[in-house]
Amino acid sequence: MRPYEILVILNAGLTDEDSAALLTQLGETIKGLGAEVTKVENWGKRRLAYDVDKQREGTYAVLEVSAEPAMVKEFERQLTLNESVLRFLSTHIPIRKKVRGRAQEASPAAGDQSAGDTSSTDDKQLEEVR
Repeated sequence: MRPYEILVILNAGLTDEDSAALLTQLGETIKGLGAEVTKVENWGKRRLAYDVDKQREGTYAVLEVSAEPAMVKEFERQLTLNESVLRFLSTHIPIRKKVRGRAQEASPAAGDQSAGDTSSTDDKQLEEVR
């Protein structure tokens, strides 16, 4: 499962209750495809940069999900069929790898080991690298 952010722009003609119900429905739809929805944020109505389907405003919302690429592709297909969705954008969030800091490298030498016995320290560093 990969993390994704899906930005959805809904028709501004919907009431707040209708847009909340539609967001709940969209969350249930992607859950039905096998994804995990971690967060749903409603950003409210905002002015669009240009007219979309003769609309000047739209209700922005962000869904944070963990899903496989095929699930996201199917969800995008379903979003295109929904007339209340003006636009959407799916973005894959890269997972950052933890980088070993200099503090971790210096701590074993200054800690429990004596200055003459460095073989176990070298073995530990080799195990961490693998």
